[in-house]
Amino acid sequence: MSLLRGKLEACFGIRLAATQHHEIFSNRPHHVSNMAPTKIKNCALHGGDFGQKGALLNWDYIHGDLTKEYKELKIFVKATPKSDNTSLIHWTLDYEKLDEDVAEPFSFMEFLVHLSKDIDLHNTKK
Repeated sequence: MSLLRGKLEACFGIRLAATQHHEIFSNRPHHVSNMAPTKIKNCALHGGDFGQKGALLNWDYIHGDLTKEYKELKIFVKATPKSDNTSLIHWTLDYEKLDEDVAEPFSFMEFLVHLSKDIDLHNTKK
């Protein structure tokens, strides 16, 4: 494997049900900016329909321009239900750095973890 390619993974629990986490990211990603306003400013649909395979989304996030350091960055999230109606969240980043001097995207993984936690807090606070 090239020194430029890599993979990061993070797994953690949240109180929100897995179906709710999935529904937010697949059907209502444009609402995420209301749930995590310090991280996401906007999510615009550029093609297709929300909730449909192949929908093209543009995320305006507060972290930095990843295209300046990474040739490719694929982001996957999986929400697995637990018996107590909470869920286990698993984020995966597959990436290719533009050159060997670029650091692994640890801070972006941290951003994604806190994004899920912000969404969880927004939807479970009473």
